[in-house]
Amino acid sequence: MYQRLSSGTKWAIAVALLFSACRQTAKQSSLPYYNAPDFTPIFASAKEADQRITHRIADFSCTDQEGRTITNKNIAGKIHVADFIFTSCGSICPTMTTQMARVGKVYERDSSVMILSYSVTPWIDTPEKLKAYRSHRSITNPNWHFLTGNKAAIYSLARTSYFAEESLGYTKDSSQFLHTEHFILVDAQQRIRGIYNGTLQLEAEQLIRDIAALKKEMSAD
Repeated sequence: MYQRLSSGTKWAIAVALLFSACRQTAKQSSLPYYNAPDFTPIFASAKEADQRITHRIADFSCTDQEGRTITNKNIAGKIHVADFIFTSCGSICPTMTTQMARVGKVYERDSSVMILSYSVTPWIDTPEKLKAYRSHRSITNPNWHFLTGNKAAIYSLARTSYFAEESLGYTKDSSQFLHTEHFILVDAQQRIRGIYNGTLQLEAEQLIRDIAALKKEMSAD
């Protein structure tokens, strides 16, 4: 026989459904994934992401400020943030490095988080110049690498792997100068998870929070 539900029962059911929905939502990542340079966000669970998210940071090989070779093997299994600067830049780069230093300070003792600052004038920025730049900026984070290398390879990596200039720069080649204010957040599987304006303190602070969210996501896997 049909029975009318009491208001209390209806309320209990509503709460239960809401709780269930929240649990389902919690299974999805708190940060989106990005598969293309237009940065259309894709929200997915870890299992769904394994199937839907095909874009990865391509293999690379660069030299850091200490003359060490840094490749994609160094970032495997780690969160990393990338930006693209040059030591003689008098416009946005000093501000970007200041904001990145906020991030670097928070995660200075965390070996699971790396920062890669690629030079966009690698024919000028030798390891010695990068080391001097780092010293001048009082950067002590051992997991922050300033990188130089082959110009064409760095430009291709920036535009087609990191999507550093978004859709506008995706089809440009190395003959067109690379200059962007973006910080790119990449997870331990080398998938893009965030893009930020590296000249803004608020964006750097959001990046710090998003790295924490990724670390929590990693520990839950």
